[in-house]
Amino acid sequence: MQPRNMSMSGVVDLAAVKAAGEAKAKAEQARAESARQAAQGGGAGPAAGAAALSALVVDVDEAGFERDVLQLSAEVPVVLDFWAQWCEPCKQLSPLLERLTLEAAGRLVLAKVDVDANQMLMQQFGIQGIPAVFAVVAGQVLPLFQGVAPEQQIRETLAQLVQVAEERFGIIGIEVDPDAGGAAPAAAEAEIPAGPHDALLEAAVVALDAGDLGGAVQAYKNVLSEDPANTEARLGLAQAELLVRVHDMDPQAVRAAAAEKPADPAAQIAAADLDLVGGHVEDAFGRLVDTVRVTFGEDRNAVRLRLLELFEVIGADDPRVSAARTALARVLF
Repeated sequence: MQPRNMSMSGVVDLAAVKAAGEAKAKAEQARAESARQAAQGGGAGPAAGAAALSALVVDVDEAGFERDVLQLSAEVPVVLDFWAQWCEPCKQLSPLLERLTLEAAGRLVLAKVDVDANQMLMQQFGIQGIPAVFAVVAGQVLPLFQGVAPEQQIRETLAQLVQVAEERFGIIGIEVDPDAGGAAPAAAEAEIPAGPHDALLEAAVVALDAGDLGGAVQAYKNVLSEDPANTEARLGLAQAELLVRVHDMDPQAVRAAAAEKPADPAAQIAAADLDLVGGHVEDAFGRLVDTVRVTFGEDRNAVRLRLLELFEVIGADDPRVSAARTALARVLF
């Protein structure tokens, strides 16, 4: 079975662009305080009991799911590994997930779910085949992949999961004792190096915080000029440009024009931007799909391109984007 890749863009919204810097700063502050307490010999509080490496990989059943997964996900991202004894691919994937979890040194917890003994959980997650891997962050379920994926791909996915947990939710994981359970000291002690574009991305967040939308746009463009595939910058740019477009709009006038001119591309595009900023995602997508249906030539192409831009704002893996792509294909072809 081919792995179904995960993208974190689906869990990031417009508010998260501004909030990312604040949550990341809180996470870093909490981690620094935890390190200071450890250096002084201070206690780590209730979470320390769960910090032993033996608690980083746990078996979970239906009875303990709320406690061992949902509640714990407020402190650390929980990766769910759905497996079974008879599943040969599971025997390849599960040990790899366990090793990568231990290497993460408390930034992740792996919860293993035996599907034969937990049929209800399997049904609730809509699992059609195993191995299947999900994550739970702050009570929110995220599909990661299904089937056996290459190690490097899994590493990147888990690193992205940790980043989202820190930047959006301020979740930094739990403390671990590097001397317990045989964790690799390098994984427990090494600092994660700053990415090559962290300063520019931080500058974009600071600009958004200050209301400098133009500065945020430029900061994201600076990142993309050197790293065109940078997911965070691409998402941030799409969102910042959307905020620029709606900044000086008169909502009442825009909506009145859209109501009066249902086939006017410019009027419908402006209204769709407002819809999206207001959180009415399906309305924005539906409006533009309907406009593509009744326009032709350059007008149709302009509407189509704006719809693709709005897909970028929400994230390709969002089910609303998938539904809108299907609707767009129907009217185009």
